[in-house]
Amino acid sequence: MEETVSSTKDRQRAAARARLEKEMAERSAAARKRRQRQAIIGSALAVVVIAGAAVVLVRWLNPKKETATAAAGATCNWIKSDEATGGKVKDTGGTPPTTVPNSGAGTWTLDTNLGKITAAVDKAKSPCTVAAFDYLASKKFWDNTKCHRLTTEGIKVLQCGDPFATGNGYRDTDGQGGPNFMYAEENLPANQNPSYPKGTLAMARTQMEATTGSQFFIVWEDISAESLPPQYTVLGKITSGLDIVEKVGKDGSDNANSQGDGHPKTEVNIKTLTMTPA
Repeated sequence: MEETVSSTKDRQRAAARARLEKEMAERSAAARKRRQRQAIIGSALAVVVIAGAAVVLVRWLNPKKETATAAAGATCNWIKSDEATGGKVKDTGGTPPTTVPNSGAGTWTLDTNLGKITAAVDKAKSPCTVAAFDYLASKKFWDNTKCHRLTTEGIKVLQCGDPFATGNGYRDTDGQGGPNFMYAEENLPANQNPSYPKGTLAMARTQMEATTGSQFFIVWEDISAESLPPQYTVLGKITSGLDIVEKVGKDGSDNANSQGDGHPKTEVNIKTLTMTPA
């Protein structure tokens, strides 16, 4: 009997992990374009290597400029996303800056119908993700949306961030939306167990690398590396309001996807999402 229970839990854990990874999976019709994007990403990496070599040469020729170069910040590669690459896209009319600050802290605030949830973010650890949130928050990207997914089996997370998850009730397409750009993962919790401790604020992505967008999840119970591999950007740590998420978790989901995975029975409606300096 114990072996059967264990096997069931293993299957639930594996299924939950697979669903999280496939939340925004590209459509099969876009396979060719995905390969093209991978080639672009590879080219971009080559450019970064060349740029890095140039920086070393500049520093060798003029060491006095080293401090100024270091202060310039991190370089982010914003990858175009459109309907052809899968999912629904909300056009923001642009992208964040290419060069962004890579030092300092900030506060992420989610004002919901159930109260405020805040998190501390570190630009040194995830500069591009923080920059994306700064940019999208300035566009009121998440305002008047809702958290569309809750898992209570295998992994325990509340997932939000789809700009199209609005209105009363839930739709089959909730969870498929994002902005007009994607970017690479960063600050991955490698060699850490649990990989995503309770209170972690992390980013959702597809099964492919460099597909982080606007969707995020709040971990309301420790997640081991076995249950969820360290492939998802850690944006920050919840500093207040985790009790709200725990209450939503205890209220359960409607099991729309499977047992322990669906829409939260207690709706979490996002009034605003803001980013402020610490």
